Amino acid sequence: MSSQDELLRIEGIRKTFPGVVALDSVDFDLRRGEVHVLLGENGAGKSTLIKMLSGAYRPDSGRILVGGEEVRVHGAQDAERLGIATIYQEFNLVPELTVAENIFLGRQPRRFGMIDRKRMEADAEELLRRVGVDVSPRVLVRELGIARLQMVEIAKALSLEARVLIMDEPTAVLTSEEVDKLFRIVRQLREDGVGVVFITHHLEEIAALGDRVTVLRDGRSIGQVPASTSEDELVRLMVGRSIEQQYPRERPEAAGDALLSVRGLTRGGVFHDVSFDVRAGEVVGLAGLVGAGRTEVVRAVFGADPYDAGSVAVRGERLGKGDVNAAMGAGIGLVPEDRKGQGLVLDASVQDNLGLVTLRSATRGGLVDLKGQRAAAARIAEQLGVRMAGLGQHVRTLSGGNQQKVVIGKWLLAGALVLILDEPTRGIDVGAKVEIYQLINELTASGHAVLMISSDLPEVLGMSDRVLVMAQGRIAGELPAHEATQDAVMALAVSAPAAGAPNPNGTKNEVEGSRGH
Repeated sequence: MSSQDELLRIEGIRKTFPGVVALDSVDFDLRRGEVHVLLGENGAGKSTLIKMLSGAYRPDSGRILVGGEEVRVHGAQDAERLGIATIYQEFNLVPELTVAENIFLGRQPRRFGMIDRKRMEADAEELLRRVGVDVSPRVLVRELGIARLQMVEIAKALSLEARVLIMDEPTAVLTSEEVDKLFRIVRQLREDGVGVVFITHHLEEIAALGDRVTVLRDGRSIGQVPASTSEDELVRLMVGRSIEQQYPRERPEAAGDALLSVRGLTRGGVFHDVSFDVRAGEVVGLAGLVGAGRTEVVRAVFGADPYDAGSVAVRGERLGKGDVNAAMGAGIGLVPEDRKGQGLVLDASVQDNLGLVTLRSATRGGLVDLKGQRAAAARIAEQLGVRMAGLGQHVRTLSGGNQQKVVIGKWLLAGALVLILDEPTRGIDVGAKVEIYQLINELTASGHAVLMISSDLPEVLGMSDRVLVMAQGRIAGELPAHEATQDAVMALAVSAPAAGAPNPNGTKNEVEGSRGH
């Protein structure tokens, strides 16, 4: 490799935070026209490393070289000047601005001292055409779906003429069709000489797209291997051990009594006549097409969204409509798909987040039993193996897997009988996934019930005792574990609804997560 081929080099980078060594003598390099995968468990140091390159953090020691020259990246403008663009999991877009305004934010073309809107929109249209997305540069960003937001972020990076593009979990919320489209764009960028740092937890994507892989573990660079390396070996490098069984479900010999009973649940235009039971000791998976209404149903069960007809009961006791407090009081807990936006208070501590649900019951005479809350939080954090500097650490600074443990932990602390898990392992590495699965086993072994939605169909099949399949707002069928295959789920998921059934959000011939792992 000639020196001209090397776009970026990191040598001996070290970064510490109070009580935590985030990066310890990490080395990494990126060549022109390659996709270099950065792999590691949550908390391995991947996010810290890319924030170093984007200017959000500064290293304590070590060197960053761009084009062979040592550089200092003190902020986003420095990164932009050096040709480094980063697309984070949480998009850096302004919802109330147009697509064109977001792409050129802070860099709008001007004419006679005024923003040249016509040129800006024409340039944005060309960039959007280049990434293959059919969207008007004049539409507001808040009106776009996740896949199009991803493409707008890529168009924004292209507008910077970036030589180095960092993509943090870009496929986490995309369907197979959208992933294929994204991969085509990345391959074209590679042909254009752009160097791509690609972070993913989907191991099958590595061989499909990558050239080389650098593995981080506990803040250290463990090794660099070809992208053709087997998944088993990649897992061993990531976690320091082999994971023999990806979905270690311990199925009960027989389920107990129905803890959650849903009958005839209906909401006009969204879901219709949905009925099912979830019994003590079992995991019931909820599968279906994109837009089938699964999340809408479980939010209605939890009381977060209204419904027009039907009933929800816990241990035979009917709950009032739209009453979250009643659902919580009856023993229902919801781990939402957006853990950061809906499941956590990011700027609060681990202790405060774990105690959110039990705060009212821990209050006497207007005073919170802080000592009792702290002891309970410490017990749950230890039980779940939350990796943290201490209970006072802000949840925002935890890895994704540890954040998810905190969301689940608050419901364990509240004694939830029925736990609804919506996308329980999205954005979580393979090692942390197995820890979540073991936690599910412990819950059901102790008599709890779990209702699980996942965009990862192999996960639904591997961890469920029964699978309910939704199609266009209805339950299309039920499959016991021994009959639940991807083909069987697909057949139900694309089945025609009964006469008069709603068709929420249209229909896509795409089972979420069907690309598997």
